[in-house]
Amino acid sequence: MSEPGAIVVSGVGQRIGFHLAQTLSGLGYRVIGTYRTLRPAIEELGALGVELYQVDFYDSDSVDQFIDSVKRQHDTLRAVIHNASEWLDDATYEAHVFEKLFQIHVHTPYKLNFAFASMLCETGAEFADIIHFSDYAASTGSAKHTAYAASKAALDNLTLSFATRYAPKIKVNSIAPGLILFNAHDSEAYKQRAVKKSLIQREGGVEEISDAVLYLLNSRYVTGRVLPVDGGRHLVKKKC
Repeated sequence: MSEPGAIVVSGVGQRIGFHLAQTLSGLGYRVIGTYRTLRPAIEELGALGVELYQVDFYDSDSVDQFIDSVKRQHDTLRAVIHNASEWLDDATYEAHVFEKLFQIHVHTPYKLNFAFASMLCETGAEFADIIHFSDYAASTGSAKHTAYAASKAALDNLTLSFATRYAPKIKVNSIAPGLILFNAHDSEAYKQRAVKKSLIQREGGVEEISDAVLYLLNSRYVTGRVLPVDGGRHLVKKKC
């Protein structure tokens, strides 16, 4: 039996990206992971055999070097998963915040999709996949994270365009999470407020995301879609 193939996962140093790299590696995929900051999790992934690259997605030269390295090491790819993300406030107009968020959430995925398209088309599997990580806020906007929500909405639009461009060989979809995993520094008061924003009223957990990724990888008929993983948040009515 042939190996499942190589999958690029951006942002594997913590949280969702770390869990995805672990999960996919455990299933036999050759995981190619990017990280910006060296963390203990990177050593754990290296011990699992994950192919790791320190890449600054705000630096075009760093991204180009990563692309060249992957092309030298691999002839084909099974999937590219765009997990790398940034969470920045913009209570007032901040040009650098807008530029940074669109760089990491839109320009870099746009560039990588074009760069790796031919490798995805050559996969030995029936289909290849591109998966963008969007956000619940992309469909609603955000008063406190305006640029963030706008950049994620742009990423969802890239999903539509790339799905059309690369069909039928490459399926392209987005996953739009709501609350998935609290941070260690989150207060109990914040947690109580946050869980009330969804019908399920709890954090989703990283397994929910890996299940969604595997669903899309295994699907033979889903492309150009945004898959919400938000606990029914869209049905919670805001009080006046």
